[in-house]
Amino acid sequence: MEYMKITEELSLSRIIQGFWRLTNWEWDTKTLEKFIKGCIDRGVTTLDTAEIYGFGECETQLGRVFQKNPALRHQIQLVSKTGIFNKDGLKYYDTSYERIKTSCKESLQRLCCDYLDLYLIHREDPCFSPQEVGKAMLELKKEGLVREIGVSNFDPFKFQALNEFTKNQLCTNQIEWNPCCFEHFDSGMMDMLTQKGIHPMIWSSLAGGKIFTSGDKPYVNVHKKLEEIGDRHGVEAEEIAYAWILYHPVKAMPIVGSSKLSRLDHAIKALDVKLERWEWYEIYTASGEKRLR
Repeated sequence: MEYMKITEELSLSRIIQGFWRLTNWEWDTKTLEKFIKGCIDRGVTTLDTAEIYGFGECETQLGRVFQKNPALRHQIQLVSKTGIFNKDGLKYYDTSYERIKTSCKESLQRLCCDYLDLYLIHREDPCFSPQEVGKAMLELKKEGLVREIGVSNFDPFKFQALNEFTKNQLCTNQIEWNPCCFEHFDSGMMDMLTQKGIHPMIWSSLAGGKIFTSGDKPYVNVHKKLEEIGDRHGVEAEEIAYAWILYHPVKAMPIVGSSKLSRLDHAIKALDVKLERWEWYEIYTASGEKRLR
């Protein structure tokens, strides 16, 4: 496994296991513990969650594992996020100073942990105050409740604004990117991260599985191209999809959201796939969303 040094104090596994859908897997604590051990055995030591996942239940289930087997906590890097909430079915954002400080402590309580390795602001908040957010995040670091800080789904403008008020300590942006989603290419985020040497975490690397299941033309075209290139390399199409993300000089860290370790193995195997430059562009243009000038 390759590991990415995102700060002087913290490295993350190049492939990350996510738990967005953990509550849908209907696992008991023993099954989840076995799964986490399987990740660690493969060198996938970075685990990603958020307080909104299962409305806190995801963190609670992970916490039961760490309470049962405290040694596991010291073998992983634990990532969580704050900022998305639900009021009687209404989704809203809250990145106020008090909410961030309270949320972090509540997450740690659910996770049965003393600290988080990485804490992220989950979404851009229209009421976002970079001064308030920066103050809260830096205090959490000073208090030892989080080791490092970052954001998720931020555009370049909000990223730069918050980075100014965190003394340039934002160390990642967790963003959506796959062969059918180019939001952060279009916004300039990818260029900025590459220029600054900041490695993003990537969610929905397979478009939530739609690349392999959807009948919509962009996904069908991408699937067909991945299969074609996979045949060329003698690997599965899924491995080509991950290899495409891993190829980019920003040195991104894809998140795998599956409950199957075999799917995690596909992402790990992608580390050994060497795409040709022109093959990368075959995938870049396959959906029809991107055209070369």
